[in-house]
Amino acid sequence: MRLSQGQLNLLERCPRQFQHTYLDLFGSPTTSEQQERQAWGSRFHLLMQQRELGLPIDSLVQEDVQLQHWMNAFATAAPEILNVDANNKIFRESEHYRTLQVQDYLLSVIYDLLIADDRQAQIFDWKTNPKLPKKTQLEKNWQTRLYLYVLAETSDYLPEQISMTYWYVPSLVNVSQVTSLQKIKFTYSQTKHEKTTKELQQLLHKLTYWLKCYELGEPFPQIPEENQNCEYCQFATRCQRDRDREDIATSQNWLPDLADIPEVSLN
Repeated sequence: MRLSQGQLNLLERCPRQFQHTYLDLFGSPTTSEQQERQAWGSRFHLLMQQRELGLPIDSLVQEDVQLQHWMNAFATAAPEILNVDANNKIFRESEHYRTLQVQDYLLSVIYDLLIADDRQAQIFDWKTNPKLPKKTQLEKNWQTRLYLYVLAETSDYLPEQISMTYWYVPSLVNVSQVTSLQKIKFTYSQTKHEKTTKELQQLLHKLTYWLKCYELGEPFPQIPEENQNCEYCQFATRCQRDRDREDIATSQNWLPDLADIPEVSLN
């Protein structure tokens, strides 16, 4: 089974929701606002990828004034990321894909940009979420943990030589809202690597057990009924957690975490 950071996040947050989404293959509604946010995120990722590949981006920028303003802001805030080293001694790759087998699972990651030299390796991820999350929450997210972990396991870099930086580029109502970009950076260490190893092994052992039970007709476990996540879950009615409320599956107030959407390569 291939697993991404989004699937690990969902498995840890609610095993039953993981079952409904990835094993039962139950669909979920998509609001127009959600579709717009996803489209904006795809355009920005495509823009950054084409620029990194040396392909023309004028047509993309001219068609979207928001992209144009964000590119100008990015060039000002992080010129070291956009400027390619002329001596070619630095490895750079957009949409860098790596896999790692742990137990019976193939863990997959896609780095929006990986820059590495003989001293350090830097992972960059572009986020188009409307709000900047707390750093403590982002540190616990499996995207942060898994991305750093996989690079340490599949390269010669020591954990202390690896870092990950999120750049937040939210969609805008109007370009006058453009101020400065925001970033959140995480450094890695051997202690963090060992902690992630333990947590990952434990979570995958649980998944293996739950899958065996599922094959025998037993569903994945549910989270406690008082958990607030049930109030915003599209499967609340299916799990009998709606508590006489309106069917949350059709509520416009429910928006899934974009970080839980599986990464898709633009190649």
